[in-house]
Amino acid sequence: MNLLPPDTLAKVRLGVSVSPSADLGRLGLLEEHFRLAIGELARMVLVLGGDLQYCGHLAPDGYTTFLMDELKRYDRQNDRLSVLLAWAVHRRLPLREIRRAEKDLGLFGSIQYLDIAGIPVKFAAGRGEEPPDLPEDEIAPSLSAMRQASIGQTQGRLFIGGRRFGYQGMMPGVLEEALLALSQGQPVFLAGGFGGVTHDLVERIDSRAAAWLPADGSGIGDHGWRTGLEKISEINGGRSWEQLANGLQVDENRQLAATHRSSEIAALVSLGMGRLAQAKAFLTNLEPPK
Repeated sequence: MNLLPPDTLAKVRLGVSVSPSADLGRLGLLEEHFRLAIGELARMVLVLGGDLQYCGHLAPDGYTTFLMDELKRYDRQNDRLSVLLAWAVHRRLPLREIRRAEKDLGLFGSIQYLDIAGIPVKFAAGRGEEPPDLPEDEIAPSLSAMRQASIGQTQGRLFIGGRRFGYQGMMPGVLEEALLALSQGQPVFLAGGFGGVTHDLVERIDSRAAAWLPADGSGIGDHGWRTGLEKISEINGGRSWEQLANGLQVDENRQLAATHRSSEIAALVSLGMGRLAQAKAFLTNLEPPK
Protein backbone atom coordinates (compact mmCIF):
# COMPACT_ATOMS: atom_id res chain seq x y z
CA MET A 1 0.00 0.00 0.00
CA ASN A 2 2.79 2.46 0.80
CA LEU A 3 4.82 1.84 -2.39
CA LEU A 4 3.18 4.87 -3.97
CA PRO A 5 5.00 8.23 -3.72
CA PRO A 6 4.09 10.15 -0.55
CA ASP A 7 2.65 13.01 -2.63
CA THR A 8 0.37 10.81 -4.75
CA LEU A 9 -2.75 12.48 -3.37
CA ALA A 10 -1.34 15.99 -3.01
CA LYS A 11 -4.10 18.60 -3.44
CA VAL A 12 -6.73 15.85 -3.29
CA ARG A 13 -9.39 15.96 -0.59
CA LEU A 14 -11.34 12.74 0.01
CA GLY A 15 -14.72 12.73 1.68
CA VAL A 16 -15.38 10.00 4.22
CA SER A 17 -19.03 8.90 4.26
CA VAL A 18 -19.60 6.71 7.30
CA SER A 19 -22.20 5.97 9.95
CA PRO A 20 -22.95 2.88 12.07
CA SER A 21 -23.99 -0.36 10.39
CA ALA A 22 -26.74 -2.51 11.90
CA ASP A 23 -25.23 -5.55 10.17
CA LEU A 24 -22.09 -5.77 12.32
CA GLY A 25 -23.60 -8.21 14.81
CA ARG A 26 -24.75 -10.80 12.29
CA LEU A 27 -21.38 -10.56 10.56
CA GLY A 28 -19.62 -11.39 13.82
CA LEU A 29 -17.96 -7.98 13.86
CA LEU A 30 -17.64 -5.30 16.51
CA GLU A 31 -17.59 -1.52 16.40
CA GLU A 32 -13.83 -1.83 17.05
CA HIS A 33 -13.38 -3.67 13.73
CA PHE A 34 -15.38 -0.97 11.98
CA ARG A 35 -13.29 1.83 13.43
CA LEU A 36 -10.08 -0.03 12.66
CA ALA A 37 -11.02 0.00 8.97
CA ILE A 38 -11.93 3.71 9.07
CA GLY A 39 -8.63 4.49 10.79
CA GLU A 40 -6.66 2.47 8.23
CA LEU A 41 -8.35 4.31 5.37
CA ALA A 42 -7.65 7.66 6.99
CA ARG A 43 -4.01 6.78 7.54
CA MET A 44 -3.64 5.67 3.92
CA VAL A 45 -4.99 8.97 2.60
CA LEU A 46 -2.76 10.98 4.92
CA VAL A 47 0.38 8.97 4.14
CA LEU A 48 -0.18 9.58 0.43
CA GLY A 49 -0.43 13.32 0.99
CA GLY A 50 -4.20 13.68 0.73
CA ASP A 51 -6.64 15.50 2.98
CA LEU A 52 -9.85 14.25 4.59
CA GLN A 53 -13.30 15.69 4.96
CA TYR A 54 -16.17 14.47 7.11
CA CYS A 55 -19.72 15.72 7.61
CA GLY A 56 -20.66 14.91 11.16
CA HIS A 57 -21.15 16.09 14.71
CA LEU A 58 -18.96 16.70 17.75
CA ALA A 59 -20.09 13.93 20.10
CA PRO A 60 -17.13 12.64 22.17
CA ASP A 61 -17.67 9.07 20.95
CA GLY A 62 -18.46 10.00 17.33
CA TYR A 63 -16.45 9.61 14.13
CA THR A 64 -15.42 13.27 14.03
CA THR A 65 -13.59 12.83 17.32
CA PHE A 66 -12.21 9.50 16.12
CA LEU A 67 -10.75 11.07 12.96
CA MET A 68 -9.28 13.91 15.02
CA ASP A 69 -7.55 11.36 17.22
CA GLU A 70 -6.19 9.51 14.19
CA LEU A 71 -4.57 12.70 12.88
CA LYS A 72 -3.00 13.33 16.27
CA ARG A 73 -1.84 9.73 16.47
CA TYR A 74 0.11 10.09 13.22
CA ASP A 75 1.08 13.70 13.95
CA ARG A 76 -0.51 14.93 10.74
CA GLN A 77 -0.85 18.68 11.13
CA ASN A 78 -1.29 21.49 8.59
CA ASP A 79 -5.09 21.45 8.44
CA ARG A 80 -5.47 17.90 7.08
CA LEU A 81 -9.05 17.32 8.23
CA SER A 82 -12.01 19.46 7.21
CA VAL A 83 -15.13 18.93 9.32
CA LEU A 84 -18.45 20.27 8.06
CA LEU A 85 -21.22 20.94 10.57
CA ALA A 86 -24.74 21.54 9.34
CA TRP A 87 -26.90 24.33 10.73
CA ALA A 88 -29.03 21.70 12.47
CA VAL A 89 -25.92 20.33 14.19
CA HIS A 90 -23.95 23.32 15.49
CA ARG A 91 -27.04 25.34 16.45
CA ARG A 92 -27.94 22.59 18.91
CA LEU A 93 -24.62 22.83 20.74
CA PRO A 94 -23.58 25.14 23.59
CA LEU A 95 -20.83 27.50 22.47
CA ARG A 96 -18.47 26.04 25.07
CA GLU A 97 -18.62 22.65 23.33
CA ILE A 98 -17.83 24.20 19.97
CA ARG A 99 -14.89 26.14 21.41
CA ARG A 100 -13.60 22.96 23.04
CA ALA A 101 -13.74 21.14 19.69
CA GLU A 102 -11.90 24.00 17.97
CA LYS A 103 -9.17 23.77 20.59
CA ASP A 104 -8.95 19.98 20.34
CA LEU A 105 -8.61 20.03 16.56
CA GLY A 106 -5.96 22.76 16.69
CA LEU A 107 -3.43 22.58 13.87
CA PHE A 108 -4.75 19.24 12.62
CA GLY A 109 -7.81 20.55 10.84
CA SER A 110 -10.64 23.03 10.67
CA ILE A 111 -14.38 23.12 11.24
CA GLN A 112 -16.80 24.80 8.86
CA TYR A 113 -20.10 25.95 10.28
CA LEU A 114 -22.83 26.17 7.65
CA ASP A 115 -26.15 27.96 7.55
CA ILE A 116 -29.38 26.36 6.40
CA ALA A 117 -28.34 26.89 2.75
CA GLY A 118 -24.87 25.40 3.21
CA ILE A 119 -23.01 28.72 3.27
CA PRO A 120 -20.21 29.16 5.86
CA VAL A 121 -21.10 31.30 8.87
CA LYS A 122 -19.52 32.22 12.20
CA PHE A 123 -20.70 29.70 14.77
CA ALA A 124 -21.46 32.34 17.44
CA ALA A 125 -23.31 34.76 15.17
CA GLY A 126 -26.84 35.62 16.23
CA ARG A 127 -27.00 33.42 19.32
CA GLY A 128 -26.03 33.18 22.96
CA GLU A 129 -24.08 30.63 24.97
CA GLU A 130 -26.90 28.10 25.11
CA PRO A 131 -28.45 26.52 21.99
CA PRO A 132 -31.34 28.50 20.48
CA ASP A 133 -34.59 26.89 19.44
CA LEU A 134 -34.30 25.10 16.10
CA PRO A 135 -37.43 24.79 13.96
CA GLU A 136 -38.07 21.19 12.91
CA ASP A 137 -38.44 22.15 9.26
CA GLU A 138 -34.85 23.44 9.13
CA ILE A 139 -33.24 20.10 9.96
CA ALA A 140 -33.50 18.10 6.72
CA PRO A 141 -32.77 21.05 4.36
CA SER A 142 -29.67 22.04 6.31
CA LEU A 143 -28.31 18.48 6.26
CA SER A 144 -28.84 18.22 2.50
CA ALA A 145 -27.17 21.62 1.99
CA MET A 146 -24.16 20.48 4.04
CA ARG A 147 -23.77 17.37 1.89
CA GLN A 148 -24.03 19.39 -1.30
CA ALA A 149 -21.35 21.75 -0.01
CA SER A 150 -19.13 18.80 0.86
CA ILE A 151 -19.33 17.36 -2.65
CA GLY A 152 -18.19 20.72 -4.02
CA GLN A 153 -15.06 20.61 -1.86
CA THR A 154 -13.93 17.02 -2.44
CA GLN A 155 -12.43 15.10 -5.33
CA GLY A 156 -13.56 11.59 -4.35
CA ARG A 157 -15.45 9.74 -1.65
CA LEU A 158 -15.02 6.66 0.54
CA PHE A 159 -18.15 4.84 1.73
CA ILE A 160 -18.35 2.41 4.62
CA GLY A 161 -21.29 1.25 6.75
CA GLY A 162 -24.31 3.52 6.94
CA ARG A 163 -27.48 3.47 9.04
CA ARG A 164 -30.83 2.66 7.47
CA PHE A 165 -32.88 3.97 10.39
CA GLY A 166 -32.66 6.77 12.93
CA TYR A 167 -31.44 9.47 10.54
CA GLN A 168 -32.70 13.06 10.55
CA GLY A 169 -32.52 14.09 6.88
CA MET A 170 -34.66 13.26 3.89
CA MET A 171 -32.85 9.92 3.57
CA PRO A 172 -29.87 8.17 5.21
CA GLY A 173 -26.86 10.49 5.09
CA VAL A 174 -24.49 7.95 3.49
CA LEU A 175 -27.10 7.30 0.81
CA GLU A 176 -27.65 10.99 0.06
CA GLU A 177 -23.90 11.58 -0.18
CA ALA A 178 -23.63 8.66 -2.62
CA LEU A 179 -26.36 10.15 -4.81
CA LEU A 180 -24.59 13.51 -4.89
CA ALA A 181 -21.15 12.03 -5.55
CA LEU A 182 -22.35 9.77 -8.36
CA SER A 183 -24.37 12.61 -9.91
CA GLN A 184 -21.21 14.76 -9.98
CA GLY A 185 -19.07 11.98 -11.44
CA GLN A 186 -16.72 11.80 -8.46
CA PRO A 187 -14.63 8.67 -7.90
CA VAL A 188 -16.53 6.50 -5.43
CA PHE A 189 -15.18 3.60 -3.34
CA LEU A 190 -17.69 1.20 -1.76
CA ALA A 191 -16.18 -0.72 1.15
CA GLY A 192 -19.24 -2.93 1.63
CA GLY A 193 -17.86 -5.64 3.91
CA PHE A 194 -19.42 -4.10 7.03
CA GLY A 195 -22.92 -4.10 5.56
CA GLY A 196 -25.23 -1.16 6.10
CA VAL A 197 -26.18 1.30 3.38
CA THR A 198 -22.84 0.79 1.62
CA HIS A 199 -23.78 -2.85 1.04
CA ASP A 200 -27.18 -1.68 -0.23
CA LEU A 201 -25.39 0.57 -2.71
CA VAL A 202 -23.31 -2.38 -3.91
CA GLU A 203 -26.50 -4.39 -4.40
CA ARG A 204 -27.85 -1.68 -6.71
CA ILE A 205 -24.58 -1.50 -8.65
CA ASP A 206 -23.97 -5.26 -8.99
CA SER A 207 -26.37 -7.61 -7.21
CA ARG A 208 -24.00 -10.57 -7.55
CA ALA A 209 -21.33 -8.72 -5.60
CA ALA A 210 -23.79 -8.23 -2.73
CA ALA A 211 -25.12 -11.80 -2.57
CA TRP A 212 -22.67 -12.80 0.18
CA LEU A 213 -24.89 -11.02 2.74
CA PRO A 214 -28.40 -12.50 2.55
CA ALA A 215 -31.32 -10.31 3.56
CA ASP A 216 -32.70 -11.08 7.02
CA GLY A 217 -35.40 -8.45 7.38
CA SER A 218 -33.24 -6.04 9.37
CA GLY A 219 -31.90 -4.61 6.13
CA ILE A 220 -35.24 -3.15 5.11
CA GLY A 221 -35.35 0.58 5.65
CA ASP A 222 -38.11 3.16 5.37
CA HIS A 223 -39.45 5.34 2.56
CA GLY A 224 -36.40 7.63 2.43
CA TRP A 225 -34.10 4.61 2.19
CA ARG A 226 -36.15 3.02 -0.61
CA THR A 227 -36.45 6.27 -2.52
CA GLY A 228 -32.71 6.88 -2.33
CA LEU A 229 -31.85 3.41 -3.59
CA GLU A 230 -34.29 3.74 -6.47
CA LYS A 231 -32.55 6.96 -7.47
CA ILE A 232 -29.18 5.16 -7.31
CA SER A 233 -30.50 2.58 -9.78
CA GLU A 234 -31.76 5.34 -12.06
CA ILE A 235 -28.45 7.19 -12.00
CA ASN A 236 -26.47 4.02 -12.60
CA GLY A 237 -28.63 3.06 -15.59
CA GLY A 238 -27.07 -0.39 -15.91
CA ARG A 239 -23.49 0.90 -16.09
CA SER A 240 -22.57 -1.20 -13.06
CA TRP A 241 -19.06 -0.50 -11.69
CA GLU A 242 -18.07 1.77 -14.57
CA GLN A 243 -19.96 4.69 -13.03
CA LEU A 244 -17.82 4.59 -9.88
CA ALA A 245 -14.84 5.83 -11.94
CA ASN A 246 -12.52 4.83 -9.10
CA GLY A 247 -9.58 3.29 -10.96
CA LEU A 248 -10.42 -0.27 -9.92
CA GLN A 249 -11.24 -3.19 -12.18
CA VAL A 250 -14.52 -5.07 -11.80
CA ASP A 251 -12.98 -7.91 -9.80
CA GLU A 252 -11.20 -5.43 -7.54
CA ASN A 253 -14.42 -3.52 -6.88
CA ARG A 254 -16.18 -6.78 -6.03
CA GLN A 255 -13.38 -7.64 -3.64
CA LEU A 256 -13.70 -4.22 -1.97
CA ALA A 257 -17.47 -4.73 -1.75
CA ALA A 258 -17.10 -7.90 0.32
CA THR A 259 -14.03 -7.69 2.51
CA HIS A 260 -14.00 -6.43 6.10
CA ARG A 261 -10.21 -6.71 6.47
CA SER A 262 -8.94 -3.20 7.10
CA SER A 263 -5.58 -3.72 5.41
CA GLU A 264 -7.24 -5.17 2.30
CA ILE A 265 -9.72 -2.30 2.10
CA ALA A 266 -6.95 0.28 2.40
CA ALA A 267 -4.79 -1.54 -0.18
CA LEU A 268 -7.62 -1.64 -2.74
CA VAL A 269 -8.57 2.00 -2.23
CA SER A 270 -4.90 2.95 -2.45
CA LEU A 271 -4.60 1.00 -5.70
CA GLY A 272 -7.53 2.80 -7.28
CA MET A 273 -6.41 6.22 -6.09
CA GLY A 274 -2.90 5.59 -7.32
CA ARG A 275 -4.18 4.77 -10.78
CA LEU A 276 -6.40 7.86 -10.83
CA ALA A 277 -3.54 10.08 -9.72
CA GLN A 278 -1.20 8.59 -12.29
CA ALA A 279 -3.78 9.21 -15.00
CA LYS A 280 -4.41 12.72 -13.60
CA ALA A 281 -8.08 11.79 -13.28
CA PHE A 282 -8.66 13.72 -10.07
CA LEU A 283 -10.06 17.22 -10.42
CA THR A 284 -7.63 19.19 -8.24
CA ASN A 285 -8.55 22.72 -9.24
CA LEU A 286 -11.24 23.19 -6.59
CA GLU A 287 -10.98 26.07 -4.19
CA PRO A 288 -10.03 25.10 -0.63
CA PRO A 289 -12.68 25.62 2.04
CA LYS A 290 -12.76 29.08 3.64
